[in-house]
Amino acid sequence: MKKDEKHYHYMIYKPYGFLSQFVNNGQKQNSKRLLGTLFDFPKGIMAIGRLDEKSEGLLLLTTNGKTSNYICSGAIEKEYYAQVDGDITMEAIKLLKQGVEIGIEGKKYTTAPCKAFKLQTTPELPQRGKKIRDNRHGPTSWVSITLKEGKFRQVRKMTYAVGFPTLRLVRVRIGEIYLDKMQTGEVKEINIDINNSAT
Repeated sequence: MKKDEKHYHYMIYKPYGFLSQFVNNGQKQNSKRLLGTLFDFPKGIMAIGRLDEKSEGLLLLTTNGKTSNYICSGAIEKEYYAQVDGDITMEAIKLLKQGVEIGIEGKKYTTAPCKAFKLQTTPELPQRGKKIRDNRHGPTSWVSITLKEGKFRQVRKMTYAVGFPTLRLVRVRIGEIYLDKMQTGEVKEINIDINNSAT
């Protein structure tokens, strides 16, 4: 892209069941739902980081590789709300904050210290496309986890490691950009200045 060409940046609420990509990679993914079906994005658009197929929430897109590299570099906080199986304990929260051992590509990895706390009320989020099991099968609770690293399926692995598997995972913040009250599949064009905050 030439210097004088405009870069485009978007925030979207990635729905459950979508891949964080625009092109199918292989035959097995031919039936998968892709981001390009949500909006008429400009040529050269890319997702900044990823949310796995079963995760939802805030995903940033850009045509600027430098912006993508900066946000993925580990300098920016990403906050997630995880609905977990069971009433999460303060001991489990403490372990999450200190760092827990998880598996990454067949090797043991200890997560960096992070911010974590139990949410006292259920967050206001759009209903998920696929229903979560109801409380007849036992209680659930919500926890906020804020990371600067982003290993594959890290939050899910972390809550599992402390005995509270994740049932639903929603990213609600990247740096100073918040999901707010966006609806599933909603797309907004935004300005991102990597030297300042996004608007």
